[in-house]
Amino acid sequence: MPRLSSKAFNQAVEQALARIPEEFVQHIREVTILVEEEPSAEVLEDLEVPEGDTLFGAYFGVPAGEKSVFDAAVEPDVIVIYKRPLEEYCETVEELTEEIEITVVHEIAHHFGIDEDVLDRYGYG
Repeated sequence: MPRLSSKAFNQAVEQALARIPEEFVQHIREVTILVEEEPSAEVLEDLEVPEGDTLFGAYFGVPAGEKSVFDAAVEPDVIVIYKRPLEEYCETVEELTEEIEITVVHEIAHHFGIDEDVLDRYGYG
């Protein structure tokens, strides 16, 4: 199981973001992207993650296509990438780097309202 320093892990997330096409990046500039060690028990419960499973990342917010200027102000959109579950899942640094990118793209897709079925079809499930 590969381990990256916090700095190296954050750089891998930044590199994944740098590969996102500009036409998408301009729509996620207001989304906060965080790295945390692992999801809390509360997050796992709130997102109904089955016991024994975990998350590599999570999107918290209202998908872009569902927002309205008439909605009351809500919390800002946040994407969280979870370091420890990704490290535990992967066997090499190369695999970890690839899985970080997949997770970043997966969570950005949720921001755009793309569901799990579509993500699965394109290899981001």
